[in-house]
Amino acid sequence: MKASKCVLSALCIAAANLAMPAMAYEVAPSYEKCGDDSFSQYIKDGVTLGIVSAPPHSYLNTTTGKAEGIDVEINEAAFKWMGIHSVKYEVTPVGQLVPALLSKRIDVIGTNIHVTPDRIKAISFTGPSWWYGPIIVLPANSELKVSSYADLKGKKVGAVVGSAADEYLRKIGAESIAFPGAEQEIGALSTGRVDAVLEDDVTVADWIKSNPALQIKQMKDVPVPEEMINKYGYGYARYGLRKDDCTFRAAYTQALAEVRGTGEVAAILKKYGLSNRNLFLHPLEKN
Repeated sequence: MKASKCVLSALCIAAANLAMPAMAYEVAPSYEKCGDDSFSQYIKDGVTLGIVSAPPHSYLNTTTGKAEGIDVEINEAAFKWMGIHSVKYEVTPVGQLVPALLSKRIDVIGTNIHVTPDRIKAISFTGPSWWYGPIIVLPANSELKVSSYADLKGKKVGAVVGSAADEYLRKIGAESIAFPGAEQEIGALSTGRVDAVLEDDVTVADWIKSNPALQIKQMKDVPVPEEMINKYGYGYARYGLRKDDCTFRAAYTQALAEVRGTGEVAAILKKYGLSNRNLFLHPLEKN
């Protein structure tokens, strides 16, 4: 317990030295059940991760039969630090992840999951793993000047129907052109049907990886409005655990911090076409 207080104190001092925006934390401390032996049991027995087939986040390689993806690699790095060497995967529909966790069919929701008011009533979450969020994409030859999301007002902007991006575009007065999927978005951008597209940066990175000759430009320097983060589901990517597994959660959270600190997470993100932008919800200041 003393060691925990020291860690918390160090974090508090570090936070005080950083001029962080005034913003509510996504989760509160939860130590009520930290007399459990979950961490030692998982070291002994191994863990089963429930993952969704959703490249590049997580998927089964049909050739090798092995799990791959950003979340898979980050989790394996964290488990290596924790000393957990037996890791199994179970592909699970996204809507069944929480029930599978609570019924103990899986031990971890291993495809990243975001904090929501309903989810936090049922499960607990690790500390931050990485971050992905919306990014404005323009045709490579576009002369549209975009320095903020407000500049999209009155413009034709593609988004996936029913998505947070679609909803937010309508709120700010953009003409949201809704498509059933990301493939249709990129087609509309290429043909000039839309002025821009608002999509998750991880999806855009996957587009470019699949088609390096794609003639688009990403507006990476346009800051994401805090409202999108707070109200539209763009908080940190985390992993889901049972509330009873308190010692496991503490070790898991530290493991994620350690592999972020060593640069392992940054290397994994870059492997999938992302950047250090995806380490932090709040972008680092440019020097």
